[in-house]
Amino acid sequence: MDRNYFGLTDTGKVRDNNEDTFIAETTAANDLIIACVIDGVGGYSGGEIASAIARQSILQHLNSQRKDLPSLMKDAIIAADGQIMAEKQKVKEHENMACVLTLAVVDLQKNLLYYAHVGDTRLYLLRDGSLVKISKDQSFVGFMEDSGRLTEEQAMSHPKRNEINKALGFGAKIAAQDDYIETGQSPFLPGDLLLLCSDGLSDMVNRQGITDILTKKTTLQEKGAELIQAANNNGGRDNITVVLVKNGKQSLVHEATKPAVKVESPKPTVNHQPSITHTAPKEVTVQKEITPVAIPVVQKNNKGLVTLLSVLCIVFLAFALYLLWQNNVRSNAIKQQKLTALQPVRNEQEAKLQDTINKLIGNTLIISDSLFKSPIILNEDIHFNKDTLFIIAKTPIIIRSDSAYKGSAVSIKPISKYVFLENITFENFHTAILSQNNVLQLKNVRFNNCVNSIEATYNLPQNMYIQGKIPASSFKTDSLPTTGSH
Repeated sequence: MDRNYFGLTDTGKVRDNNEDTFIAETTAANDLIIACVIDGVGGYSGGEIASAIARQSILQHLNSQRKDLPSLMKDAIIAADGQIMAEKQKVKEHENMACVLTLAVVDLQKNLLYYAHVGDTRLYLLRDGSLVKISKDQSFVGFMEDSGRLTEEQAMSHPKRNEINKALGFGAKIAAQDDYIETGQSPFLPGDLLLLCSDGLSDMVNRQGITDILTKKTTLQEKGAELIQAANNNGGRDNITVVLVKNGKQSLVHEATKPAVKVESPKPTVNHQPSITHTAPKEVTVQKEITPVAIPVVQKNNKGLVTLLSVLCIVFLAFALYLLWQNNVRSNAIKQQKLTALQPVRNEQEAKLQDTINKLIGNTLIISDSLFKSPIILNEDIHFNKDTLFIIAKTPIIIRSDSAYKGSAVSIKPISKYVFLENITFENFHTAILSQNNVLQLKNVRFNNCVNSIEATYNLPQNMYIQGKIPASSFKTDSLPTTGSH
């Protein structure tokens, strides 16, 4: 009989060394399965050392004296983080090393799995042919994909897909942060299949490709080898690691004891989607035998009158509910009309500019006379929501405030990390540009009759010690436009 767990790692086609490692084994007491994928970063030897430290810490804690599993798993990760930080301080060549990991502990007796996760390695659950990603990528691109702002294909090819927000060895003092380690638990039912993998697989093979391989009637060893081969066939740009765990138990079928009284039992509803929760499932008690109970016979009087009164009450109640609903609909319609009347209506030019920015493919918008006629009059501010944005006017263009408008011309949202503007004049605004933690570069930009040219806001964490400084402005003024490259 095949084992119900398996792990495999591969260097890939581009890297010279393998900074990944994994765990696929049972605990010393042989009652739990430990599955873990660890992806190291930090150079030729640093990443491998960080991964090895994390692996040793996990095995040591999970094979030690038992307490509740979620706490034990968090303790193992926190201890690994501390050991990695200590190693970085001792060896200068390892000062950039870190690692990310996904850890799952499976209790087959209780049909449960517990998981802990830091970084962009992944945890998937396959049930009834449907693959669900349980863990969340702790990265900018992962957040964009999980929130629906990027498709899977766009995320896989994004230039920042390997930039992570959390890892062991970042010096974040994770023991003091309850939300640094993502944890949870889920039912792990007979027939379920668990996949843990590094981004060397998820960046190379999409979800459908992974599902197609996992749903084949092959062994875990064959599935693992085929997943790694698929990643290598698509480029193999990183180390590739997979760990698989299968709940091979058969579903239990209980025969109902024949009751003394015939009772029609409702058919059970089966939910084929994985159910993820942070609390343990409750025990269900099934009563197998029903004892008949004597029901007294009551003489029914005035049956017709009671029925008529009941019908009249129901009709009256329904009519009252209908009137209440109609009144609520009219009230909401009036409120909506009032709100609509108060909201400014974008003119054709500004609506076209905002729509063009929203639908822009790439990060550069070239404004020409054929697209926009100067001046562009604003009744509402223009939002910049792209990570990087270049707006360049071929010939100078004026953005002017409507006489009744008191807001800003441009609002740069925190998601925009870098904004470049060229050949644009802002006129008659109280504040021309609102910036939030952004990098802003201007070329041949003018502010005419603007009380505030640029207003910058810095959003910093609350109740934390902050170190840093706001640099002096590097903007320069000139009476003539600048020529040449940016």
